[in-house]
Amino acid sequence: MNPLLKKVRVKLSEKQKHWVGNGFYVNGVLRPTKELYPLTSPFLLMDYAAPKLFASSSERRGVGEHPHRGFETVTFALQGEIEHRDSAGGGGIIAPGGVQWMTAGKGIIHDEYHSPSFSKAGGVFEMIQLWVNLPKAYKLSPAKYQGVTSEEFSVYELSKGSSLKIIAGDYHDRQGKFKTFSAIDIFQAKISKGESHNIEVKESMNTLAFIISGEGFIAEELVKEGEFVILESKGSLLEINSKSDMNILILSGQPIKEPFVAHGPFVMSTKDEIYEAILDYQSGSMGKILDGKNES
Repeated sequence: MNPLLKKVRVKLSEKQKHWVGNGFYVNGVLRPTKELYPLTSPFLLMDYAAPKLFASSSERRGVGEHPHRGFETVTFALQGEIEHRDSAGGGGIIAPGGVQWMTAGKGIIHDEYHSPSFSKAGGVFEMIQLWVNLPKAYKLSPAKYQGVTSEEFSVYELSKGSSLKIIAGDYHDRQGKFKTFSAIDIFQAKISKGESHNIEVKESMNTLAFIISGEGFIAEELVKEGEFVILESKGSLLEINSKSDMNILILSGQPIKEPFVAHGPFVMSTKDEIYEAILDYQSGSMGKILDGKNES
């Protein structure tokens, strides 16, 4: 076996689903436990809303106003459209293939819904939301939002039928669209049936992979859609052998070797900072979303 190939350390599969608001029916693929976080840092949490058919409706489906502080959310639209508004002035709608990256930083109020046009038409909805921790030095950074459409991302061709979409970080001469506070590479790999590819990853980073669809082998471990794998730190190649067409989200990040405390929508470094976040939210200092404009 090639000594540069990473091996699978942990494989997770969460079958139980729950509603987030009335628009996102998700599997809690990853949660920020003390045991797993050293292997997944800076990635804290991942929710996956598998393909689900929604009927046409005039009702807003999603999650109403809620706060965050101390980390970033990354939302991937796979099918359907997602609308975002926040108290820092950010907002927009992303269609399939697009990504929303929100830095909660010092504090933000936002809401997330199916877009009005998607709700009216109905259809299949599928998305992923990832939580990315911020180093202590940046936890109180100004809040901000960026939405990037599918067409704006750089794509690296692995073969005629397989490719890597570069969402954050870099791969060879391709650059991602998002600036990050710590070293992070996020790629979406589409691998054609029967193909084998070694994806280059940085050995100093934690590397994870989520199987959005398809079936195959990652580092000789059989993986199927909905499964999440954590790779060993040793090695700089992620080996993928597909049994069917595969769609895989690959996450690599420099570990943040600092204490963290997660409580609901806040991720800080100490319990005192969590209490402060709760008080700031209750006092209204994280701002609010108004019709037609935002206030912070």
